[in-house]
Amino acid sequence: MSQIKIEKPDDARLKKMNVSSWPIWEKEISRFDWYYDDQETCYLLEGKVVVETKGGNKISFGKGDLVTFPKGLSCVWDIKEPVRKHYKFG
Repeated sequence: MSQIKIEKPDDARLKKMNVSSWPIWEKEISRFDWYYDDQETCYLLEGKVVVETKGGNKISFGKGDLVTFPKGLSCVWDIKEPVRKHYKFG
């Protein structure tokens, strides 16, 4: 299974991907299990998150990061600072 991919995109890349048209998801500080039944790409407008995978890996990301989660990933989201992100499935 492919891993979580984190990038620091520039404004031109975000515009080309049309990120501003994607829906927005918000969540307070919390911790919860999550399963990706499809690939998700998201761009964090605010917040700080640590995702823990089943293998025990911890991946941190936050404001300004473009993150791609692979289909089939089971993980735990540990939101350290309230999150506001654009997201797209598929």
